[in-house]
Amino acid sequence: MAKITYIEFNGTEHVVEVANGLTVMEGARDNAIPGIDADCGGACACSTCHAYIHPDWVDRLPPIEEMEADMLDFAYETDPKRSRLTCQLKVTDKLDGLIVQMPEKQI
Repeated sequence: MAKITYIEFNGTEHVVEVANGLTVMEGARDNAIPGIDADCGGACACSTCHAYIHPDWVDRLPPIEEMEADMLDFAYETDPKRSRLTCQLKVTDKLDGLIVQMPEKQI
């Protein structure tokens, strides 16, 4: 289980525990955290689970695969270093303390 901090665009923080095996997107969805829409349900087909990874965590995550990189082209105001699709980030104990920030909106 990992404790993940989700920060809404307005600065509101939500710290929740997310079970291993779920995705960061599912953690937001299951805890009713606004800002991650996840319209496709985690199929990496919509980019509405886009979030910015805290700089301290960027290099600690698995690299972006081609499908995720392609879908990020459709996300709102991406940051080439910090943007990720949260449906592609599997939760493990190694993600304990992860901080993600939501963009102003999802497209």
